[in-house]
Amino acid sequence: MPLYIAVIREQAGHFNVSFPDVPGLVTAGDSFDEAVEEAIEALEDAGEEWSNPDGSTGLKAPRSFEELQNDPAFVALADGATLVEIEWPVADAG
Repeated sequence: MPLYIAVIREQAGHFNVSFPDVPGLVTAGDSFDEAVEEAIEALEDAGEEWSNPDGSTGLKAPRSFEELQNDPAFVALADGATLVEIEWPVADAG
């Protein structure tokens, strides 16, 4: 299953989350754990309803971590942040 990288950055006591491979998808939490939970939920919701700038729907395949490391914008975004891999679609825990 694809792994999307969530970039989590603490600012003023909150944890902000963005996804370099899903531009415009952001969320936040009051704790790191809540931010991760919100990130999973946001990715699930986006996967069901996402519209891309080119008019297509659905999430595009994420880049590999190696590809992201070669992207200067990602390197700048990730500097000082915590990176979390989120599998989507989320594996059924049952």
